[in-house]
Amino acid sequence: MPHATPHADVATAELDSALRGGPFHVALRAAIAARGLPLQRVQHHLSRHGVKVGVTSLSYWQQGARRPQRPESLRAVRALEEILQLPEESLIRLLAESDERAAGRCSPGRSYRSLVEASGVRERLLAEIGAPRDGGLHTLGHHERVRIGARRELAERESHHIVRAHRDGVDRHVAVHHGDPGSAPERMTVHALENCRTGRVRWHRDTGVLAAELLFDTRLRAGDTFLFRYSVEDGTAGVSREYVHGADSPGGQYALQVRFDPGALPVRCRRFTQHSPAAPRGGHQELAVSGRYRSVHLVEPRLRSGYVGIAWDWE
Repeated sequence: MPHATPHADVATAELDSALRGGPFHVALRAAIAARGLPLQRVQHHLSRHGVKVGVTSLSYWQQGARRPQRPESLRAVRALEEILQLPEESLIRLLAESDERAAGRCSPGRSYRSLVEASGVRERLLAEIGAPRDGGLHTLGHHERVRIGARRELAERESHHIVRAHRDGVDRHVAVHHGDPGSAPERMTVHALENCRTGRVRWHRDTGVLAAELLFDTRLRAGDTFLFRYSVEDGTAGVSREYVHGADSPGGQYALQVRFDPGALPVRCRRFTQHSPAAPRGGHQELAVSGRYRSVHLVEPRLRSGYVGIAWDWE
């Protein structure tokens, strides 16, 4: 039986360490070295994946002299994960984390780890409630109003849904709320405001995720539309710096409004989008706080899968 050489063992150990802690260019260089591929061969494998990247660019990437940023370059990074036999999104994650650090947003924003952990917890809570992954509803419109309190905390979130059933017998919706870091979901309160009542509620303390069953007063038939409204009273965490909405699948119109307490106004606000927890944030646009209502908002005419949100900076 063949044995790994000491050199291969060292290369593998360096790769494992780099994939855990980064940065991106070190992990890429370690992965290429561990597989023993010259850059010309890496380029050839990329071309077979339908991605064109020059040897010079690959060299710059692994030296840290340049970073993949264009869509074609990000496609190449995902292809490299397969070519170099790396875990899915391992390089993309490191790229996103270093982008956030460079922009000074790593601490205030939701990290890759927190979003992924919250997603896993959400699936477990839905299973506890007995909710199928496909709830049988397609979102035609969703308007969220977030209120930031006097302590700069996420005080409350109100959601107004317009949905259409795509199968018979749908009589409920499971709402998921992801509190800010340090939140206490067991102290949050769910209020059924219109055309629904609160059923089972489950939460996960470490991630601040709460899932609440909202029961309708009717069973919908396929094609029926329905409107309902609920809110989550939060206020259990510290300073809030952003609100992120995630969607597993495309939907209808989405609007997000963030309103600030008159005694706690941010110095600047911006909207952003993010394709996945591992992807860099894009679509940045500065938002001006309205003087009279102390709010900012965004509107997506047709929501795509991924994340969209508003972030703000305090003095």
